[in-house]
Amino acid sequence: MHTFVYLSLGSNLGDRAFNLKSAIERLRDLGEVVAVSSFYETEPIEVTAQPWFLNCAAKLDSELTAEQLLAGILNLEHAMGRQRKLNKGPRIIDIDILLFGNSITETPELTIPHPAMHQRRFVLEPLAEIAPEVRHPRLQRTIRELREGLGAGQAVKKASST
Repeated sequence: MHTFVYLSLGSNLGDRAFNLKSAIERLRDLGEVVAVSSFYETEPIEVTAQPWFLNCAAKLDSELTAEQLLAGILNLEHAMGRQRKLNKGPRIIDIDILLFGNSITETPELTIPHPAMHQRRFVLEPLAEIAPEVRHPRLQRTIRELREGLGAGQAVKKASST
């Protein structure tokens, strides 16, 4: 069964644009990449003493289950050199599953929709570019509505196209 999956990608170490492009290319092993947003320069949140991120969103058409997709993403991150030393710290690549069709999943390993996506401008800005009318399955608001409902803060500016 084909499912449209929305992902958030970020990098703040090394050649950030190359890292994002490499990750997008490797995602093709997990499904068909059907859309990619522009890249956005974003300030770090929570752990702020680190380099700024480059972020984007991608739409994937996949036949994998959510659990299989998560395993593939973790393998992809590891293959690219991701080391999990500091939670929310600097990283070569970070890929989060935001939405998996209209599914709601809550397991110890995986929560879909991503539990904080509706609070993060660095997620919603690129996602609204490729999926403005997609509805959050829990909140029943479109991505555009969620983005427009954010308060001030979280600097995000368009950097370039892919």
